[in-house]
Amino acid sequence: MYAIVQTGGKQYKVQPGDQLKVEKLTGEPGTDISLDQVLALATPDGVNFGRPLVDGASVEATILRTARDRKIVVFKKKRRHGYHKKQGHRQWFTLLRINAISAAAKPIEMEQPAGEEPARSDAAEA
Repeated sequence: MYAIVQTGGKQYKVQPGDQLKVEKLTGEPGTDISLDQVLALATPDGVNFGRPLVDGASVEATILRTARDRKIVVFKKKRRHGYHKKQGHRQWFTLLRINAISAAAKPIEMEQPAGEEPARSDAAEA
């Protein structure tokens, strides 16, 4: 079983037991949180795609730690003008451990477009 969740403007594929590095979330280490923005949910019965979110589905996670990521170096330079500028940036992140995926919705079967068959070319038959 896996789910596609959205947090911090990004989408992640998660399974129970995974560790996930996401944009900084509020909360102390050891706190349980719930990620409610589930875009898709795969179960043994099938795959359920939300429109845009899956109703009643959530992902339970535990905050392991909040820290700063490694430094990103931004270097700007203009050729033949003597201009150069070096900047660094360290982004905050939260490390999560995925505990469980809860699904309250039924899976949706993938539907075939009704009526039309794919067009065949006569050149392929000859």
